[in-house]
Amino acid sequence: MAQVRAGSVEYRFERRGDTTILVFHGGHVRAGLPIGENIFAAAGYSILAPSRPGYGRTPLGTGRSPAGFADVTAQLCEQLGIRAVAAVVGISGGGPTALTMAARHPDLVQRLILESAVGFLPWPDRGIRLAARAMLNSFTERITWTVAHRLIRVAPAAGLRFMLRQLSTEPPAKVFAALREDDRARLIALFTQMRSGSGFVNDLRATPDVTRQITQPVLVIATRTDGSVPFAQAESLAATIRGAQLVVSTADSHFIWFADDYPSIAEKIHAFLGSGPSAVQSGSERSPGVA
Repeated sequence: MAQVRAGSVEYRFERRGDTTILVFHGGHVRAGLPIGENIFAAAGYSILAPSRPGYGRTPLGTGRSPAGFADVTAQLCEQLGIRAVAAVVGISGGGPTALTMAARHPDLVQRLILESAVGFLPWPDRGIRLAARAMLNSFTERITWTVAHRLIRVAPAAGLRFMLRQLSTEPPAKVFAALREDDRARLIALFTQMRSGSGFVNDLRATPDVTRQITQPVLVIATRTDGSVPFAQAESLAATIRGAQLVVSTADSHFIWFADDYPSIAEKIHAFLGSGPSAVQSGSERSPGVA
C-alpha cells in the first residue's frame, strides 16, 4: 500500500531493472492477479501494476475517474523514483485509464500498448450493463462470485466453458477445445480468484475521449472474436490516435495471450518497445522491490 495525496493505493512493483512497464489491469482482477505480463518480465522489465479504484485494496475514492487515477499513478511513480515508463499497458477495462495516463502525463509515458482494451465508444451494451448493475453491485457482488468460484472448483471444465461464453463470439465449446491444458489451468486459477469489488460498476461510467491528445507511439492489439470488448473499440482507437498501429490477433476470445499467434504478436511488442530494456531510455531510480 502507498499513501498519495488522493488517498491510499494498492500496487505491485516487481523490480528487475531500471526500465519499467506500467500495467493497468482489466475488470474483475487486481494488482495481485497478473495476466499478459510474462513477455515483459522475461525481457527484464520492471513491472508496476496498481489496483484500480474499487479493486483489491484501493478504495473507490482514490482517483475514481480515469483522469483522477492517472494522476494518482503519477504520484505513485514519483514516490517510487520512476521518472519515466517505457510503456503503459492498458488491458481490457484498464484501457481508458491507460489512454488518459498517456494524454495527461506525456513526460512520464513513452509509449502506449492497448490489449483487448475498452476505448471511448459506448461500452458495454445495455444488456450487460443492466446485468452488471444487478449482479455486481455492493450487495450482490460477493454472492455472484461465490457461486461462480464454486462452480469452477466443482466442475472446472463446465465452469470454464460458462465463463468463456461471455468472452467470445465463438461457441464456448469450440473456444474451450482450442485451449491447451496448461492454458485451461491458468484460466481456471484466474477465474477462481476474480472479484469485482466496487470497481467494475465504476468502470461502466462514461469517460471523456482523450485520443486526440495522445502523442506517443501506440500499439493496439485486439481480436475480431472478442465477446467482451468488441473489435470496433480497437478500430476506433487505431483510427483516431495519430500514427497508432493496429495488430489483429487470431485469438478466438478476449484472452489474446493464449492464441497460437501470440508468439508473433510478442515479437511485434518487442519491436515496438525497442527489443528490450537496454534499448529504451529510462528515468527510473532504484526503489523497493515488491509492495
